[in-house]
Amino acid sequence: MARNPRPIMRIASPVRAWAHRFTYVLLVGGAFALMLLGKTDAGLVERLRTGVTDALAPIMTAVERPVAAFESGVENVKSLFALRRQNAELLAEREALLQWQSVARRLEAENRALRTMLAMAPDPRTRYVTARVIGSSAGAFVREVLIAAGARDGIAKGQAALTGDGLAGRVTEVGNRSARVLLLTDINSRIPVLLETNRHKAILAGDNSNEPRLLFLPPGAVPAPGDRIVTSGDGGAFPAGLPVGIVGSVDEGVVTVVPFVDWDRLEYLQLVDYELTGFIGNPDGAPAP
Repeated sequence: MARNPRPIMRIASPVRAWAHRFTYVLLVGGAFALMLLGKTDAGLVERLRTGVTDALAPIMTAVERPVAAFESGVENVKSLFALRRQNAELLAEREALLQWQSVARRLEAENRALRTMLAMAPDPRTRYVTARVIGSSAGAFVREVLIAAGARDGIAKGQAALTGDGLAGRVTEVGNRSARVLLLTDINSRIPVLLETNRHKAILAGDNSNEPRLLFLPPGAVPAPGDRIVTSGDGGAFPAGLPVGIVGSVDEGVVTVVPFVDWDRLEYLQLVDYELTGFIGNPDGAPAP
């Protein structure tokens, strides 16, 4: 014969209602009881905490493994996407390099053939001295640097000052142990240059800012931002082809040039003697020593 559950439910209902009503009070009381127990018997609380930790350790380990596996999978997916992107970039760079390689080989062959036909004289040997920059006068009125090399080291007025990136300026004053180099950005700097894309010639004029300007461009010449600027060799000041910079902006006829040289990291300069007798190094027209 089945037992009637009604008496059990009649007893459980008040207990459940009482538990719901006094849950917060019971929790606060339990917290105080644990605090008092911890004050009176710290060893018991520590053993209890250790036991609970030991009991939960397998559960935490079991939960941590799938989480770690999921995180590892996410990292692997990210790495695969990054590798795919890098692979695409490397393939594009490879194609560009192959194109430039073919162009360079063609130009080298043409140059060799032209030299053979014209019996062109080889470039003269150059002498150079590497010197440390020991002072800078980068103000509102002058842009020049002082180097720790002078006449005793073979430095002469008019020599080109280069960095690993390109032309930085020219030597204007020479002492026995030091020399001054006028930078491209100085307002007194004027250098004959040309645009490599269309071979238009111009004058690079400094204005005491970090971006000098192109002056005396031929009529109809429209430089585009990014066009490469090199020395033209006119006037015998510098040899042709020294890298100078790129066209930065073209705004209402004003063309600015971003030099290749990083002016904030100008630590060493290479002073090169091309054995030229240009007007920049010798304004009076006398031949260079």
